[in-house]
Amino acid sequence: VMVQAYRLLVETMVKEGMNYPLHLGVTEAGDGEDGRIKSAVGIGTLLEDGLGDTIRVSLTEDPEFEAPVAKAMALRYEQRTLALAAENIAVAAPVSTASVVSTTSDLSAGEPIKVLDLPYNPYDYARRQTLAVGHIGGHYHPVVMLDVSLENLKDPYFLSAVGYKYSAGLDKYNMADQACDLVYLGDNLPSFSFPGNLKQIYNAATWAGLADKANCHPLFPFSEYVVAGIKDEYLNLVAIDASLDLSTTDLSVLDSSVVVVLETNALHGMAAQRSFFVELLKQGLQIPVIIKRSYEGVNADDMMLYSATDIGALFTDGFGDGIFIKADPSVGLSLVNSTSFGILQATRTRISKTEYISCPSCGRTLFDLQETTQLIRSRTDHLKGIKIGIMGCIVNGPGEMADADYGYVGTGPDKITLYRGREVVKKNVNSARALDDLIDLIKEDGNWIEVSLV
Repeated sequence: VMVQAYRLLVETMVKEGMNYPLHLGVTEAGDGEDGRIKSAVGIGTLLEDGLGDTIRVSLTEDPEFEAPVAKAMALRYEQRTLALAAENIAVAAPVSTASVVSTTSDLSAGEPIKVLDLPYNPYDYARRQTLAVGHIGGHYHPVVMLDVSLENLKDPYFLSAVGYKYSAGLDKYNMADQACDLVYLGDNLPSFSFPGNLKQIYNAATWAGLADKANCHPLFPFSEYVVAGIKDEYLNLVAIDASLDLSTTDLSVLDSSVVVVLETNALHGMAAQRSFFVELLKQGLQIPVIIKRSYEGVNADDMMLYSATDIGALFTDGFGDGIFIKADPSVGLSLVNSTSFGILQATRTRISKTEYISCPSCGRTLFDLQETTQLIRSRTDHLKGIKIGIMGCIVNGPGEMADADYGYVGTGPDKITLYRGREVVKKNVNSARALDDLIDLIKEDGNWIEVSLV
């Protein structure tokens, strides 16, 4: 909603000749990984559109932790501008509108801004319609794919980092809520059996030589798939670079078993991949697409922000049936997995955990917001799909958590008001028992589940 609202604002401003600087911010982003990913998805999507002149990252953390996140996001565009200038590529800020508009200055010059008609609505979310290939595309939630080709493929315990905890005594795997769906092994073969619901992806030549292909599928470059004699009957992944000219390329060779893995190394990679999706829409092609981005040489913090911007922006516009982040080897597999699921959670395309909407705190806050947020999280973070708003005061809190399932709002010293949706359920509850009352409310609605000890 935040992204669409800013786009509508800019379109209106341009039509009215109001060429004022624009400030961007995501206020109730929360803390930790979630807060950073939400901020990058919201702010980064607009920066990728060429919108925004100042930014503010608001986290439920001490203020000194906010500025480095904002600086990292801004620095990326400064570096991109320098890189484009070095390549003598003109840098222009695109206007994200679906019609032709003009500014006062442009009208005086007699040259209105021209914007191409789009085959999708940038002001209203709608997922691109695709055919289902197995459990990818169609009405299924986006899948998560990870590269495990450099892991120790003799040790089943490494899979715990991607959501599959191995029990040697039972010789089976326990699957977490954030368990990835596909793993890429390249040309490397494991010496143990993988979980039955985890698909293994191999380079096509290696896959062709497997004696047992159960739950194993090939990845082809596009040029090789076209001429391949051996293909999987059920699922073929085909890698395509976003720079491929679809106006001169016949994609009819991609049959109903194909899922595209869309790659790019372009400086403005999000725009390149979005252009590919636009062309698919124009041609009426409903091939499922897994969005792949690579961040070799990028540290863990920046990988999280960059991928949330690049891939989150596409999911915000309804593009993508899967996510495939290839990070630098120094970045742990667990972080790549949690970032992937975090992006899908932030874009509301796949919910895998509890959602927390919490403000950054200010002078009106009537309790220790950081401590309280962590306390509430510690007792409710197993409630997959539930949204809990944690607000420091009654002034802005109820409005800013309007889409939460439950609300915990400070209304006075040591006093909390509890909400069910937008409805006040209990007023002025003593803060010492407010969390217990919140949990009782969740139980009363039948939304509570006991913590699994497995």
